[in-house]
Amino acid sequence: MKTWTVRAHTSAEALPRGEQLAWRLAEVAAEQVPVDADVEDMVINRVIDNAAVAAASYARSAPAAARAQALAHGASSGGAGAIVFGEPLATRVSAEWAAWANGVAVRELDYHDTFLAEEYSHPGDNIPPILAAAQHAAARGITGADLLRGIVTGYEIQIDLVKAISLHRHKIDHVAHLGPSAAAGIGTMLGLGPEVIFQAVGQALHTTTATRQSRKGEISSWKAHAPALAGKLAVEAVDRAMRGQTSPTPIYEGEDGVIAWLLGGFDASYEVPLPEPGEPRRAILDSYTKEHSAEYQSQAWIDLARRLHGSHPEVGDPARVERIVLATSHHTHFVIGSGAGDPEKYSPEASRETLDHSLPYIFTVALQDGAFDHESSYLPARAARPDTVALWRRIVTTEDPEWTRRYHSNDPAEKAFGGSIEVTFTDGSVFRDEIAVADAHPLGARPFARADYVRKFRTLASGVLEDAEAERFLDVAQRLPSLTAEELGRLTFTVTDAVRASAPAPAGLL
Repeated sequence: MKTWTVRAHTSAEALPRGEQLAWRLAEVAAEQVPVDADVEDMVINRVIDNAAVAAASYARSAPAAARAQALAHGASSGGAGAIVFGEPLATRVSAEWAAWANGVAVRELDYHDTFLAEEYSHPGDNIPPILAAAQHAAARGITGADLLRGIVTGYEIQIDLVKAISLHRHKIDHVAHLGPSAAAGIGTMLGLGPEVIFQAVGQALHTTTATRQSRKGEISSWKAHAPALAGKLAVEAVDRAMRGQTSPTPIYEGEDGVIAWLLGGFDASYEVPLPEPGEPRRAILDSYTKEHSAEYQSQAWIDLARRLHGSHPEVGDPARVERIVLATSHHTHFVIGSGAGDPEKYSPEASRETLDHSLPYIFTVALQDGAFDHESSYLPARAARPDTVALWRRIVTTEDPEWTRRYHSNDPAEKAFGGSIEVTFTDGSVFRDEIAVADAHPLGARPFARADYVRKFRTLASGVLEDAEAERFLDVAQRLPSLTAEELGRLTFTVTDAVRASAPAPAGLL
């Protein structure tokens, strides 16, 4: 890897194109580098993971609305079109709208992969737009091998940006890294040159910057739509760039660009690591998926709570507990903990999206139930249970400098997303414990492997897909690198007629 220093420049400095970050991203994307076997294996895992979550979310409100919008936009004459998750294989829509609908379905339950560093990210959000573009471009001969390389690039670019550039510190939503990475991944998949990818990356970044209010206060259904919009805009940016349309330049470093006015300004600089020519793209292996349907920074805490449910059940009894303090990293404390200052994080009437970002709530439910389910753990009746509310409101988080240091460590052996717990009981006794990483983390008690991804898919698809359809999808997904252009259209799933008939079909303007 080579590290590039990136900062804002005045117009008078006339930063050459070859020294601009967007050009360097484009060069990485334009180079066709062989994919390592373990990276190929992980791409397949994450395609399965995304589909699992999309299947489970099919009948929910946000995916239903996005799907209805997509189905109103049939495939254009410029390609084969793409398939919306859950719909029949013969139903084709315009690629950008498939990216939109599938992106919402994948993000709705907050249940797929994550990478946390200077910024937050769900790099699996790259898959829906790259897959949609691949299915559409199958008419031009794009194959599974091309799709594989595109997904590898999407992960590489997003994770490298996330390692270097904090967006949330300046209240910019993390999807501002997703637009460029998805555009770059589509560029790799299509075999585009650096000039076209450069313009697409710049346009994608310019159109996907938004504030973090989508993840603050009373969190709405837009949380699932925001990354889907970034993916949709990435598809459109590539299309425009291929037609010769250009981007604001320099998009990152310009006098009125992203760094100067949306990030750290002229006093800031960022050290962005990118692969050198010929170097394998392996960033996907730095990411990790979720065993539980909740914000990633709560994954280790859920596992600790499940353990305590069996070994120390008194910790979940509000009649015996006076106070619980969860000492954790800065990010965890201020994003999903009491440090956020959001009263909604302690409200039984809060939305599912808000409860998903409330560590005190998540920890309480996992502690009392010994499990955490993507549906039952968020039901209004579950959130309103008196003993849950009583314990929930006795849990606070606090930042611990050591856990913050480990959160930001570049050493995988010590990088951690958990913390330590101190329980003070009503009799004055104190209990302490800690956990560093989730059980499913590569360094956890039970790291996720192919069998776990397959099991997650079968579990979440149960009752949504026929068993034969679930197995058909798994067969196609596990052959991804060798899929023909025709077979790319089978890299999706179709829900049962009963599930489709019972799902919402909201009407709108379009």
